[in-house]
Amino acid sequence: MKPIQVGLLGLGTVGSGTIEVLRRNREEISRRAGRDIVIKVASARDLTKERKVSLDGIEIVPTAGLIVSRPDIDIVVELIGGDTAARELVMKALENGKHVVTANKALLARHGTEIFAAAQKKGVMVAFEASVAGGVPIIKAIREGLSANRIEWIAGIINGTCNYILSEMRDKGLPFELVLAEAQRLGYAEADPAFDVEGIDAAHKLTILAAIAYGIPMQYDKAYTEGISKLTAVDIKYAEGLGYRIKLLGLTRRTENGIELRVHPTLIPARRLIANVEGVMNAVLVKGDAVGPTLYYGRGAGAEATASAVVADLVDVTRMATSDPEQRVPHLAFQPDRLSNAPILAMGEIETACYLRLRALDRPGVLADVTRICADLEISIDAIFQKEAGEGEEQVDVVILTHLTREKNINEAIRRIEALATIPVPVVRIRLEELL
Repeated sequence: MKPIQVGLLGLGTVGSGTIEVLRRNREEISRRAGRDIVIKVASARDLTKERKVSLDGIEIVPTAGLIVSRPDIDIVVELIGGDTAARELVMKALENGKHVVTANKALLARHGTEIFAAAQKKGVMVAFEASVAGGVPIIKAIREGLSANRIEWIAGIINGTCNYILSEMRDKGLPFELVLAEAQRLGYAEADPAFDVEGIDAAHKLTILAAIAYGIPMQYDKAYTEGISKLTAVDIKYAEGLGYRIKLLGLTRRTENGIELRVHPTLIPARRLIANVEGVMNAVLVKGDAVGPTLYYGRGAGAEATASAVVADLVDVTRMATSDPEQRVPHLAFQPDRLSNAPILAMGEIETACYLRLRALDRPGVLADVTRICADLEISIDAIFQKEAGEGEEQVDVVILTHLTREKNINEAIRRIEALATIPVPVVRIRLEELL
């Protein structure tokens, strides 16, 4: 049978890894797919650059636009990143009847609804397993393996850079800035790390997970996003002493009023498996009504880990390329005409438990003032811990754990507490999830 011809847009880390995995496992892949999968042509901005992988037998062109219209290409693999040029290239490929495989979470989170509609119209597939959690097959697990379930919630550690930084801060007691610098030296963080440490990358991935879990359009613009750059070693230490770990968590939950879609630092009980995911590893916890909690763990980035997912998508597309488009697995798990219009909840309407750390003057009546504010706003307190003041210290740390409370009430409580003369610095608030 004629091999499937692939056009590869981008010869960076993942592109090179894709070539290597396809070559090394060619026989296994062919046996699974039913025919050979061959990279016919690839684009690279720098044609003179030395690469770790051999490009023998692959035609190299200077611009990706030369590939997406070629009649000899069956599948276009988009690995150039970004959501501007990549969008134009993917839409052009679909217009020309090409199947598309992409690892581009920003592209899908921002333009996925448009892209999937275009693919549906042309009867072609867009496969995107590599867009979330690298080599961890979380897209397939939710879209196919858990299709009997009503997904209740998903909680994921889906950014390895942030997880590495938080692990190092906890283990070594170092401040964020020092650990970030080390992460940059090791290549775990970019020179401009904002995309990772401010939660943007995780929000892109969470948007995709929510769409396939609940059958809703991609709605990245409605995701609440908060990063880890303001976290301190002090709060990580206090959390550890209380039996919690702090992780940057992407969380989406189905409620009676709508869908929660949020990324933020989160206290998780240390006894939970997901709380013990360290370093650059990723993990996603999915709760289905029938199966209960299921955990997916693995390397979330890197050449061959991500290439594993790209090649798996190539195999899937090859298997299904000649099938009736109406019989294929829908892009967002649900039939395109059966998508839900459930709203994304505003953050103020969400209920969360919280960790609050106050820096208070060591005077009588301070706790009474704070607890009265909480009572007035119907905030139930789970526990209060006060650190003893050292000799000569005039300020002490007070840590409060709350029960589930509406976010807008917590916001108002923080505003009132910070207005007290006995609270000289801003209150630290970190949300808390039991993940039961």
